[in-house]
Amino acid sequence: MSDAGEGLVDAEARLQEQIEAREQERKRRAGEAVKDPERYRQIESLRLARAQLLQQLESTEHPVRKKQIQAAVAELERRIGKA
Repeated sequence: MSDAGEGLVDAEARLQEQIEAREQERKRRAGEAVKDPERYRQIESLRLARAQLLQQLESTEHPVRKKQIQAAVAELERRIGKA
């Protein structure tokens, strides 16, 4: 298999791990009563945005863009921590 093919397999494996982690988190939270649905929605939105940025970071090669994405991820993590 070529290097590109191995990269796709690795990316698929990471994506599957993320999906499984989200499903476990969802199941864990299903047992808890959602006290503030708006806050829950905001946190989930931030987590989704973070996951999308992490995927972009993996595929980006330009160093300036990587810094921008890393800064955005850090900001999202800060907001998730505050929420």
